[in-house]
Amino acid sequence: MNRRIFLKNFAKSIAFTPFFLKDLYANNLEKHHFNDIDKNLNPVADVYLDNKYKYELLSVRNKLKLIQRHIGYGNFNLISFDRMLKVARYASKIQRFTKKELEFLESIFYYNPSSHGFFGNKISSNITDIIKSREVVKIPRTGHYLFKGQPEKTYYEMKKDIGNTIILTSGVRSIVKQTKLFLDKVNRTKGNLSIASRSLAPPAFTYHSIGDFDVGKKGYGYANFTERFALTQEFLEMKKLRYIEMRYTVNNKDGVRYEPWHIKVI
Repeated sequence: MNRRIFLKNFAKSIAFTPFFLKDLYANNLEKHHFNDIDKNLNPVADVYLDNKYKYELLSVRNKLKLIQRHIGYGNFNLISFDRMLKVARYASKIQRFTKKELEFLESIFYYNPSSHGFFGNKISSNITDIIKSREVVKIPRTGHYLFKGQPEKTYYEMKKDIGNTIILTSGVRSIVKQTKLFLDKVNRTKGNLSIASRSLAPPAFTYHSIGDFDVGKKGYGYANFTERFALTQEFLEMKKLRYIEMRYTVNNKDGVRYEPWHIKVI
């Protein structure tokens, strides 16, 4: 059986333990950090990427960075998995992905993140899912795309009702783009998958691949991706709009941090 099909089918079982966590569960429980308490007053352990796969994490991140640089930031938002492989193979400064790197990428996509406290719905079924260019539109002066139809309509209605100080900060994200963002977050948290998934959905679980988008205050920078955005006049105006809703509210059931900037497309 093809390895990709095998992983896809195997991941349907809730008991699926990805290879990059298997040894951690079996032998490395001392690596868990007990940072929280559950409802039964039992310690909740943060789950870490096993150190054996640190090389794959670093090498895959580097190749994704080079691919993004090669094709451009905007195009990288839409790039498919198969297109990624072709760019890596044929670009002069990027080497093709190794077998171990591909296994790592596939496992990151197909595993069940409830193993480290993320309980969101799975949005994408196949790592090779593509975003069709005819279904999206590039938003001027943002470098981002939105799906045509309700997402685009909602964004421009917000611009009309709130003003030009509200901007699109992240729109359509392909599986490859979400993978890069997630692995970058895992790297910044020193392999802590629990913390990483509280602020960024694993690749198969992002609503950015079907319609959701992020907004912010023009000139507010990184603060747009913090709870400080909830203190802005733009957010206060957003709360008055009946046609929008936040995806990740305070204490949401998905195990994701509060994201006042993330627009749920209804």
